[in-house]
Amino acid sequence: MKIEKLIDSIRENRVRITEHADEEAASDKLKYEEIYFSVFKGKTIDNYSDDKPYPSCLVYGNTFSGAPVHSVRAYNSKTKWAVLITVYRPDPDKWINWIQRIK
Repeated sequence: MKIEKLIDSIRENRVRITEHADEEAASDKLKYEEIYFSVFKGKTIDNYSDDKPYPSCLVYGNTFSGAPVHSVRAYNSKTKWAVLITVYRPDPDKWINWIQRIK
């Protein structure tokens, strides 16, 4: 999935946020402005093209202060809406440079 499609959806206010994502954002004290900002300069680090009902991807980016953020986002190519499925601050014990999972 191309991150540009997600960015366009955010800029055009075509974003749905799941209850799970809302709870995770609150738990990690992340504001939606920070989450959206993390996508604008972020990169897709994993694609889940077989996800249903829409393909999704894992995006890595940083908040205004430079803190790492991961978000899983789906994209409906027909409506051009993006869905924020979950968001979290990645655990440094599980990621190398916030991009590669430690096995």
